[in-house]
Amino acid sequence: MRNRLLPARRITAAGKAAAVAAAAALALVLSGCGGSATAESAGGGGTEVKTVRYQGSPNTVSLLEVAEDLGYLGDVKLEWVSNTTSGPQSIQSVATDQTDIGGAFTGAVIKLIEAGAPVQAVINYYGEDKDTFTGYYVEEGSPITSARDLIGKKIAVNTLGAHHEAVITTHLKNSGLTPEEIKQVQLVVVPPNETEVALRKKQVDVGTLGGVLQDRALAEGGIRALFTDVGVIGGPFDAGQYVLRKDFLAKNPETSRTLVTGVAKAIEWERTTPREEVIAKFEEIIAKRGRNESTEALKYWKSVGVASPGGRISDNDFTRWSDYLKSAGIINGDLDTAKLYTNEFNQLDTTTPAAESKG
Repeated sequence: MRNRLLPARRITAAGKAAAVAAAAALALVLSGCGGSATAESAGGGGTEVKTVRYQGSPNTVSLLEVAEDLGYLGDVKLEWVSNTTSGPQSIQSVATDQTDIGGAFTGAVIKLIEAGAPVQAVINYYGEDKDTFTGYYVEEGSPITSARDLIGKKIAVNTLGAHHEAVITTHLKNSGLTPEEIKQVQLVVVPPNETEVALRKKQVDVGTLGGVLQDRALAEGGIRALFTDVGVIGGPFDAGQYVLRKDFLAKNPETSRTLVTGVAKAIEWERTTPREEVIAKFEEIIAKRGRNESTEALKYWKSVGVASPGGRISDNDFTRWSDYLKSAGIINGDLDTAKLYTNEFNQLDTTTPAAESKG
């Protein structure tokens, strides 16, 4: 199924919001809202868990994996469960106790928590800056030059209801399109690794590309950016958080501190370490885990992307998406940020501004 281009789907905000809520509610019923078996036994015996389950991504290295490899997690070990298909799927796996930590776009985190999932954001893990951002690309000769030209066109995104949809919707709204016109812009779900091919084969009109996939496509030539998320939202900014279940945090506070602080240290290590050394570390980690992956695209890595020092979360990381969330029917009033995140487990000293990346 990953190699097939899925049918175009029209943006229907209210319908998606209801579906997300229903899915989350069902997942919580199935899981009984309980913690993992290891966490429960640990809580009863007074010993915290030292193995943390997570999902990875093919051909890439997460901050979690960097933190473990550099020794920042101490005696806490990671257990790879599988590769995730998207951010929303990653954090739903946490909510349903299939994993212990996962990450997604801020809007997806808000959706899940608003639907009643017992998770909380603990650290920013990705963002956008002048070097690392998402672009929305058309072919060089495409007649599409403005937001209005996108009416009736297809835009490839990795998943619905997440970062890309929020940016696209914001861009269309800021460009003067009406809600009815925005509905006519079709979002097509395409795996990120296949987006460039889908664009060049004219299966979609616009391809969403970020990170090493974007740089590789640009190196091939023949495409141009119609807009970027940094241009739409303004940057640099943090765009997604790792979440943990509340019961995991309550039963395993020291493990949680080690985990979150380790990720914070990994963020600053990637920010301040020469680019060539970071890429070499990525290649080393991929080679050691033995999952038959390619390291070819890693040479295009530029920066960690996280804007805040040590990934520390602020209210603004959530409130910047309020207009989009309201227009999508996900929230009605102001956000209650207190229930969305905590910095309690991030013990890295972040009193100084984030250091500049070193090339």
